[in-house]
Amino acid sequence: MSPSKTPAEVLDVDGTEVRISSPDKIVFPEPGLTKLDLVRYYLAVADGALRGAGGRPMVLKRFPKGIDAEPFFQKRVPENHPGFIETATLHYASGTSAEEAVIRNAAGLAWVVNLGCLDLNPHPVRAEDLEHPDELRVDLDPMPGVDWSQIVDVAYVAREVLDDVGLVGWPKTSGSRGLHILVRIAPQWSYRDVRLAAETLAREVENRAPGLATARWWKEERGESVFVDFNQNAKDRTVASAYSIRAVPDARVSTPLTWDEVRSTRPEQFTVPTVLERFAAIGDPHGGIDDAVGKLDGLLALTEELGPAEKPPRGGTDGRRQSVMPLIEVARTKTKPEALAALEEWKKRHADVVPALSPADVLVDGMRGSSSLWYRVRVNLQHVPEAERPPQEELVADYDPWAGRFAGRE
Repeated sequence: MSPSKTPAEVLDVDGTEVRISSPDKIVFPEPGLTKLDLVRYYLAVADGALRGAGGRPMVLKRFPKGIDAEPFFQKRVPENHPGFIETATLHYASGTSAEEAVIRNAAGLAWVVNLGCLDLNPHPVRAEDLEHPDELRVDLDPMPGVDWSQIVDVAYVAREVLDDVGLVGWPKTSGSRGLHILVRIAPQWSYRDVRLAAETLAREVENRAPGLATARWWKEERGESVFVDFNQNAKDRTVASAYSIRAVPDARVSTPLTWDEVRSTRPEQFTVPTVLERFAAIGDPHGGIDDAVGKLDGLLALTEELGPAEKPPRGGTDGRRQSVMPLIEVARTKTKPEALAALEEWKKRHADVVPALSPADVLVDGMRGSSSLWYRVRVNLQHVPEAERPPQEELVADYDPWAGRFAGRE
């Protein structure tokens, strides 16, 4: 959302004036959606969007240069925020703290979109109790090569596990390739306990759907499976909440579903125009989520039954983890296009081994830096005969996201 010369427009949102700068700026060229279109979208679905993000501190994920450029993450609320934006101070494990934005009404939605935010990224806690999450988040993250039907199968297994421990799961598309299941819980447990419960859920889903789902933390060990990402429940993590617009060319939306819809729909069906029609016609399928509050006793009891989770192997004198897989690192880059270009360059150099690679052997990961993403490219050579495996070479690209920021970084 780069600057434009179009004059600002002031909206009256339920009696509150919100200034929208550059309202005619095209944000999504493919469907032709402007910044003002996105504001009006969020106002139209405000009831559902606030059910997911309202009253929670949120990280502002801003796209000042448009959807084709990397966003930056802003934890601290701008100093000149209006009076209708509340704040809450979060304390992180690193010892730092941040006064983050808390929105409670449609005017707040319009304000964050005006800042260049597309998706909403709230923490799983309410502003009134920052240490006890009231939401457990199940993130079904498919590895490359996994199709939607496999994600759906894993989702139903996750639902079965939740049912068995007395919890209600509410599914929604992630707005990308995966699926989220939200679980409202009483705010009685610490972040550590909630993450442990989520990890237990992931392990039990893997037990019931071996080969389809995995709880393995290390990406190179997952194969072509759906990762039940329990770490999204860690204290510093946020996920795109319900009705969030994602930065993909078709303006896809993270959309709440009924369980009956999970198997019969696909993520690409849900875009800004189609969700506007859907919301006007049926409202929010998650309208009852706040009335379905459960307890973690069942999952934590299952933790005892399963025993301690397997710890990843470590090795080396520097204390760093040593993978059990034959991994090589290809590149570190500032942007995803640069990462993909570096990968193609590596493939040209080693064209003889490329046919042996499966989709899940190529790992292109977005890594969280201090305020933005950077990208790491690795290749798992597990399917390449040992004698034919290329060695670790000088990186095709070697971007340092911490250059000039932190002295003494490893």
